[in-house]
Amino acid sequence: MPGLKQRAIELYGWFERRIGLAGPITEAAEHPVPSSSASWWYVFGSAAAVILVMQIVTGILLALVYTPSAGEAWNSLQFLNHDLLLGWFLRALHGWGSNFMIAIVLIHMTQVFLFGAFKFPRELTWIVGVFLLLMTLGMAFTGQVLRFDQDAYWGLGIGTSIAGRVPFIGAPLVHLVLGGPIIGGTTLSRFFALHVFVIPGILLGCVALHLWMVLHLGINEWPMPGRLVRKSTYVQEYASITHKTGIPFVPDAAWKDAVFAAAIILAIIASALFFGPIGPSGPPDPTIIQTAPKPDMVFLWLYALLAYLPPKLETPFLLIVPVLVIGGLVLLPLVAGEGEKHWSRRPVAVLMVMMIAVSLGALTRLATYVPWSPIMDAWSGDPVPPKFLERRTPLEHEGALVFQEKQCRNCHALDGVGGMRGPELDAVATRLTEDQLIRQVLQGGGNMPAYGSALSPPETTALVRFLETLNGNRIPARDPSRVLIRKSETVLKPHNESLTSASQ
Repeated sequence: MPGLKQRAIELYGWFERRIGLAGPITEAAEHPVPSSSASWWYVFGSAAAVILVMQIVTGILLALVYTPSAGEAWNSLQFLNHDLLLGWFLRALHGWGSNFMIAIVLIHMTQVFLFGAFKFPRELTWIVGVFLLLMTLGMAFTGQVLRFDQDAYWGLGIGTSIAGRVPFIGAPLVHLVLGGPIIGGTTLSRFFALHVFVIPGILLGCVALHLWMVLHLGINEWPMPGRLVRKSTYVQEYASITHKTGIPFVPDAAWKDAVFAAAIILAIIASALFFGPIGPSGPPDPTIIQTAPKPDMVFLWLYALLAYLPPKLETPFLLIVPVLVIGGLVLLPLVAGEGEKHWSRRPVAVLMVMMIAVSLGALTRLATYVPWSPIMDAWSGDPVPPKFLERRTPLEHEGALVFQEKQCRNCHALDGVGGMRGPELDAVATRLTEDQLIRQVLQGGGNMPAYGSALSPPETTALVRFLETLNGNRIPARDPSRVLIRKSETVLKPHNESLTSASQ
């Protein structure tokens, strides 16, 4: 045994001389923190890091079985749930770990906000934390899409329609993410790459930078009423506090982090055992309109908010409010980097947290029973009114038949009869050009799913021809670029004819 111990020491020394990690690791573990920071209120960041490690391990194991293709994704999850030993438990751990991680990150950011830890000199630490929250939400959304069940399919359609409304970059971004204009065979491989490589890579980079700044700048001291943050004096004051009351992070402060992280892991395991894996529900079918897709728990509040918003306010809300919220979070430490830290001296901050918490809780509760808006109450069996079939070509009559067979009137009203989920179509040709109609049918948008995989090319052509007749006896919509091309051709035609005659 003494000889084996000596060899182990020699092997360790061989690696240490070449890598040199012992010094930095020891320094990081023993770095002094204010004794007031060794509190149960300071354990959420470490817990989030531990959950992230668990998510990486379970995600790698799931990736060994999961098949990221539209035809096999749902089947591979069924195999995990029912045929692979403890496959259901692995999926449950990963799913509930995602929910717990988002909750812990939100609680951590709330604690940082109330304790004033975003103020000088930790402004960049807060900004990186905002991006960590966004990346965590991105992981949750892409993970839901990878289930590729009925809820995931429609949820992806709604998500991409929201992104498609962004001016200039929306449509190219949707095309890039989906791998084409519609949800197709390459969509899942794109989301698999986002969920497994792109977003985790950014997330891990942000975590590394976040931890480095925590070590470099120190852990925020316990806020005291009347102790103001001033850029000119704070660094010296923090050094004095650490010198007088500082304790090594390991083991004096780290044991609370370890205990809380272990409790959270046990809670995740208990949730996985008791509730089981999340989904999948039925296989995706874009032709089933009678559905009310529900997102995962962390996005239920958004589902309810969109359900209660008036249709005219939906697009402005989706385009403006997220920019204002994210911009406000990023700018917060830059405009409020000095002053009071203690929550009792910042009543506006406390009121904001309470209002946000109550609003999110109420919306999440409402989302459990609120119907998808607008409510669908139409009957697809109603025939197309005769006035829309008069003086129509055979191809346009065929389009009217497709319109009825594909249950378009479940969502769209025609002659005042039909669903309210989408806009009325009596004069749709005055709003959309031929190209826009084709793109809307194939790609979807708003609450409308993509029908590219449910319609054959002849059916699409016939349907669009019929929709082009719905102009309400008004001037149909025109593509400005095509109008300019025709005008230029008209202007250039006499000139070209004169050149031709001159050459002859």
